[in-house]
Amino acid sequence: MRRMDLRDSPEEAEFRAGLRDWLARSVPAAAGPDGAPPQGRWGDIAAVRAFTSALHAAGYAGITWPAEHGGRGLSPVYQAIYLEETARAEAAEHIGVIGLGMVGPTIIACGSPEQRGWYLPRILSGEIVFCQGFSEPEAGSDLSAVRTVARREGDELVVTGRKVWSSYAHLADHCLLLARTDPQEKRHRGLSCLLVDLRSPGVTVRPIRQMTGEAEFAEIEFDEVRVPVDAVVGGIGDGWGVAMTTLAHERGTFGFTLTARLEVAFRRLVATARARGRDGDPLVRDEIAARYVELEGLRWTNRRALAELARTGVPGPETSVIKLRWSQAHQRLTTLAVRLLAGGGEPDGWDRYWQHQMLRSRANTIEGGTSEVLRNVVAERVLGLPRSY
Repeated sequence: MRRMDLRDSPEEAEFRAGLRDWLARSVPAAAGPDGAPPQGRWGDIAAVRAFTSALHAAGYAGITWPAEHGGRGLSPVYQAIYLEETARAEAAEHIGVIGLGMVGPTIIACGSPEQRGWYLPRILSGEIVFCQGFSEPEAGSDLSAVRTVARREGDELVVTGRKVWSSYAHLADHCLLLARTDPQEKRHRGLSCLLVDLRSPGVTVRPIRQMTGEAEFAEIEFDEVRVPVDAVVGGIGDGWGVAMTTLAHERGTFGFTLTARLEVAFRRLVATARARGRDGDPLVRDEIAARYVELEGLRWTNRRALAELARTGVPGPETSVIKLRWSQAHQRLTTLAVRLLAGGGEPDGWDRYWQHQMLRSRANTIEGGTSEVLRNVVAERVLGLPRSY
């Protein structure tokens, strides 16, 4: 049986300590007059942009990117530490989080020298903000069923179609788009990935309003949008492989962010129970303990997944398990918090905070891979069950 040391090495501990010190000096305290935290991570875009510039200047953008492309060339362990500590500090995200974590690594792996030279430094600095254009209204979770078409006309591709559930598309100026360049081919064949400027004529971005009142996602419509052929990542017809590269980077160490955010939410749950005088109720204490057990299970599964990623260089099926269980754990935690606040007097900032969090958590089992799809992944890749159709 192989043993794994899940503790920080001396070098990793030094990196963590330096990051904590920098965050303590760089992240402003954000709370309302009643001590309640802010509702969303993107409420002040100017502040997010300023924090992005500070991250870039301090060398915390592109931690795992190769040094020749502007990164620090560190292992995924350091990226996990970064995600863990910034989530605990409730720091803003890099405004180009999609470009930094998904599109940039895809360009590094599959892009041309010209694409790397133009896009990568601008992604790191936050000058170019990317979104991802994969999902479609009628394709569901079947990525190979895309209907967006990019037909060749000389040195250009003319794009027509719709994408949906594109995170932060209303903030983005570029999109990594998956389109069908060969209509004669079916399923995974005949697809290409393109780097599309969303300011091009014929592009319309429509924010999708969620039941929280926010719009973190958007629908993008392409109406005869002209894109130069040299904007194709990889080769024409190689889109499926490029898309799989992108999705592999989407999972990676993201579980550390989710778990650290759940840790922050758990601390707030305990504070809420104490503030409302519910911490002495044995039934409430039992429910809080159950939420803590889930949190610890996720924390150590993350460590195991990271050790396997460091050993093989490939994210394992644990990432699907983490996302699946986190989404359920977060929904249960926010529901419990709202229940603790019921009948507790005049609504205050904490009531509004937990109501917002509970409503937002309903999307957790849909976004980033639906729970149904993730259960299929676990069934096939972990349990070895036959593929479902």
